[in-house]
Amino acid sequence: MDMNQYLEVFIEESREHLQNVNDQLMRFEKNTDDLGYVNEIFRSAHTLKGMSATMGFDDLAQLTHKMENVLDAVRNHQLDVHTEVLDALFESVDALEIMVQSISEGGDGQLDVKLLVQKLQRIVAEEPVAQHAASSIEYDELVQTLLSQTADQGFNAFEITVQLERTCLLKAARAYMVFDVLEQAGDVIKSAPTVQDIEQEKFESSFIVILVTNESQEKLQASIMEVSEVESVKIAAVPVKKETEMEELVSPEVAVAIQEVTVSAPSKSPVEEKRQPSNNKTIRVNIDRLDSLMNLFEELVIDRGRLEQISKELNNSELDETVERMSRISGDLQTIILNMRMVPVETVFNRFPRMVRQLSKDLEKQIELQIVGADTELDRTVIDEIGDPLVHLLRNAVDHGIEMPQARLENGKNEKGTIRLKAYHSGNHVFIDLEDDGAGINREKVLQKALDRGIVDGKTAETLTDKQVYELIFASGFSTAEQISDVSGRGVGLDVVKNTIESLGGSVTIDSNEGYGSRFSIQLPLTLSIISALLVQMSEERYALPLSSIIETAIVQPKEVMHVHGQKVIDFRGAIIPLLDLKELFTVPNSVQGDHYSVVIVKKGEKTAGLIVDSFIGQQEIVLKSLGHYLPGVFAISGATILGDGQVALIIDCNALIK
Repeated sequence: MDMNQYLEVFIEESREHLQNVNDQLMRFEKNTDDLGYVNEIFRSAHTLKGMSATMGFDDLAQLTHKMENVLDAVRNHQLDVHTEVLDALFESVDALEIMVQSISEGGDGQLDVKLLVQKLQRIVAEEPVAQHAASSIEYDELVQTLLSQTADQGFNAFEITVQLERTCLLKAARAYMVFDVLEQAGDVIKSAPTVQDIEQEKFESSFIVILVTNESQEKLQASIMEVSEVESVKIAAVPVKKETEMEELVSPEVAVAIQEVTVSAPSKSPVEEKRQPSNNKTIRVNIDRLDSLMNLFEELVIDRGRLEQISKELNNSELDETVERMSRISGDLQTIILNMRMVPVETVFNRFPRMVRQLSKDLEKQIELQIVGADTELDRTVIDEIGDPLVHLLRNAVDHGIEMPQARLENGKNEKGTIRLKAYHSGNHVFIDLEDDGAGINREKVLQKALDRGIVDGKTAETLTDKQVYELIFASGFSTAEQISDVSGRGVGLDVVKNTIESLGGSVTIDSNEGYGSRFSIQLPLTLSIISALLVQMSEERYALPLSSIIETAIVQPKEVMHVHGQKVIDFRGAIIPLLDLKELFTVPNSVQGDHYSVVIVKKGEKTAGLIVDSFIGQQEIVLKSLGHYLPGVFAISGATILGDGQVALIIDCNALIK
């Protein structure tokens, strides 16, 4: 059977299981008395082992199998949980992730895990406590009576010992296949170990089955040996006393039990015990297909705007009704398509606690990672790109930001540092803040490094503000680390962060307070496609303001405008907010001031401002188009859109206007 068709599903599900193992291990480390976490880890590891063995990735399956042994010993109270156990499990997960990554890149998923396997074997000491050896099987009165009854009916009774190969990883699966063969040939009366123990793999490599059948020994032997990974089969005839000889030996209790048992109702095998499949209401869709669907819908939105404009010009009631209905349906379709592409940022955040744990251990620091707003959703395209930038920022915070425990105590701080990762919506953007309570950024040190590397000259350095100095750490090849380590010091990382974020239409800013900590704030577009916007007129030009950034619109009389430090402000519902004249900001030609101000009140987080325009046109769904490489970095413009009449309107980035 060609397994390549299942490879993509295997990779996705393997990553999900590994992420779950990581999450549960992190929780278990904080509360080792709760074995519920261990059971959850065991389930994911067991599923991963089965999938890996089925797909032929033996190294993956072997390592996961050894992890299972450790986890089984822990949940059965045969192994005390200590740092060595947890570290070995975390190392195993790291190795498994490397192998899955290799498979996803077209590799064979092979990795030398001998040392890791030996470490896991040493931990669990391969104790045979939980294993049941199949050395013999007990023939009680009930079994003897059943066998005598079948003998009277002309059936043969055999004791079958099945030996699996020592290298077999899926012992329960192979046992199930043997049981399936036996039940097609006759009826299983008893097994050693029990069926339940066999299902849970609580046996070494062999088991014994008593079978009643009409088949010959030779045929049974051949059928069982066809099962993969069966090393040998021994079949012996069971000497059976006639029923008349047994009647005198049977106790009354057994006699009652015999009446309730028939040969046609043997003990349940693993195949009968399996769970009923649940109705799965999810499917996996390639992101390229969603991209194609979104591109087609974007064209539909542009044509919809054109139809709405034609409908208004013709003033035909039937056309108006049809266009209105089409707009409602396409609006619902748009919501569904956008939601299909939205993914919680926790899919990225989930891997960070494990990473911070390992880094803090390597650097001998004490660090707590706090995650806030993990359920904040972002477009899948953005999610796929922000992982690496956040990794660089976190590594930077752990290495450069948080001090050593002794230094923190000397500075009157808690010896355990805190890194806070927070995601939240603001307008048509998502903000991700990474804040630490570490040493902050040393302005003089950064400036001196920049001068040494020729990033700035002495004359320019004298005029730089603190914020501009902090921005220098985004320069390519810049590093303040004294030594090159596995964590940092090579001058790569923060320039990658800035380039990646800006390529997504976002931005990154830095705030720092030396001695108290730093904050990196990443601004990202919520979606890269369709948004609701308010169209406004300024002279002969039209602009679009994202509706999610707007609080309300207002008409303001000139006498209500005040001036504070040269800045126009108004009293808006008891709060003083600044006014920005967009015509002056964008140098709109032929600008004439009317007898009142049309003001759009916009927000960024908790900050607000008023934007002055000539007039409001109305609300409309627009397709966000990039300005391309020819117009990079245009201030306060996030893109453009094509309107219904074919003209282009620029989209204003309200977040850039509010400082």
